[in-house]
Amino acid sequence: MQAFREHTGVVVPLDRVNVDTDQIIPKQFLKRIERTGFGEFLFYDWRFSGDGSKIADFVLDQSRYQGATILIAGKNFGCGSSREHAVWALADFGFRVVIASSFADIFANNSLKNGLLTVRLAEEQVTEIMRRAKERENYRLTIDLQKLRVDDGQGFSAAFAMDEFSRHCLLNGLDDIGLTLQHEAAITAYEAQHPVRPTMKNILAG
Repeated sequence: MQAFREHTGVVVPLDRVNVDTDQIIPKQFLKRIERTGFGEFLFYDWRFSGDGSKIADFVLDQSRYQGATILIAGKNFGCGSSREHAVWALADFGFRVVIASSFADIFANNSLKNGLLTVRLAEEQVTEIMRRAKERENYRLTIDLQKLRVDDGQGFSAAFAMDEFSRHCLLNGLDDIGLTLQHEAAITAYEAQHPVRPTMKNILAG
């Protein structure tokens, strides 16, 4: 997993609440077994009309927000089903950070395990960032995970909280596999002391 320490990027405002995972990545695109390739279908039903043509005024496709890596949205982001594909789609599109006043628990947990930082701020702070992102061209934020701070260098600054274990994992790029491999020597030693017992299947196969 890619480590996260500090990131500066263009902010795109998705001024909607209760954005659920089926809106983030609709169910018809869940057929892939890889984690990549989902970005082109992100928010598909909002970005494309029934004939497959782009809806020109959808915020993600406006020229001023091209290349945005920070998404700010309304409360309860990521609600609905537990599909991890929603996180994969956001990351594959290029997002490193999602900011909202609240997130669905499963979505937030999936995000942290995939290196996508979810930042919870107070509603009035989210409203202010949303306003600035709409009004200012090329509006950027810096998110510093080491200092737990969001700053735009233009008068807005806010602290955010995160549990220390999740923060440690993101700072060091450790997903569940990475955490396990930190104990590889101990695992190898244990396996050496506890050889696999023969089974009837192994005996017949040998």
